[in-house]
Amino acid sequence: MAELLKRLTEANGVSGNETEVRNVIKKEIRQYVDDMYTDKMGNLIAYKKGTSSNPKRVMLDAHMDEVGLIITRICDDGMLKFGDIGIDQRVLLSKRVLIAGKVPGVIGIKAIHLQEKNERENVIKVEKMYIDIGATSREEAERLVSPGDYVTFITEFEPIGDGKVKAKALDDRAGCAVLIEALKERYPCDVYACFAVQEEVGLRGAGVAAYQINPDVGIAVEGTTCSDVPGVDENMYSTVMGDGPAISLIDRSSYSTKEIVNKLIEAAEGAGIPYQIKRTMTGGNDAGMIQRTGKGVRTGVVSVPVRYIHSPAAIMDLDDYRNTVKLIKEFLKRSVL
Repeated sequence: MAELLKRLTEANGVSGNETEVRNVIKKEIRQYVDDMYTDKMGNLIAYKKGTSSNPKRVMLDAHMDEVGLIITRICDDGMLKFGDIGIDQRVLLSKRVLIAGKVPGVIGIKAIHLQEKNERENVIKVEKMYIDIGATSREEAERLVSPGDYVTFITEFEPIGDGKVKAKALDDRAGCAVLIEALKERYPCDVYACFAVQEEVGLRGAGVAAYQINPDVGIAVEGTTCSDVPGVDENMYSTVMGDGPAISLIDRSSYSTKEIVNKLIEAAEGAGIPYQIKRTMTGGNDAGMIQRTGKGVRTGVVSVPVRYIHSPAAIMDLDDYRNTVKLIKEFLKRSVL
């Protein structure tokens, strides 16, 4: 399990450049599925035939892409300007990055000693930052990188604390790992596991995939905000680490079908799986696009609580992950429609 999460999170896959992650997943699921293909968007869609005489279609969705950066310009002095892809600019300064999967660099700004008072007191904007790869001229930098190259953070997967792990891209490689584990069993329903692209830039891949699959039910499996940290009032907690998978009622992109929410809760309680209800309406996920596809799809969202999502390093409780796997499997084994 930990080895799978390591391979997934250390693969590089900024939105629009998910090939490396897709290749890891294809290798993992090949022996467990009846069919799989990659569509024109880059979604990887795997099919597993159901055991009932008239199986319904359940779409499981997890997105492969991660937040990151993209090179936009090479300066005369060899420094690189960049744009952000789904990430908060406040977490960028001094971070170690990897460009095009091979060139290391550091995100920098003008030295603090040279900044004006108003610069020191305000959040530095991306436009003021650059990536330093040690080049001293445009020509030297151009031999290594090009505009359009994707930039990921250099973050190793490793255990931390008691039963927790630290990694980049747990949103949503944790969800991808859940789908991989779920595909190792067969269920009464037809299962279509969609490993989607470009979620972080507008839920783009999932809508295309749902149009192809035309599911009866769609379940998005996510890594979601875990805000049980100092400085946050308890009434503002979205999820709590260690309390189990989070079942969503509503967020900014989707409104979970009450029937599906109830069946997820029944599955959890029936199998003795700890769970929690996501307490806030913040964020969005692929369920918002799946729900509005075709004539409409009944949807639900199950998430692994993850601290510090959309940053270079996040933390997840392995028990929450394991229980999310159990919940998805139990849901599929039961009468889900």
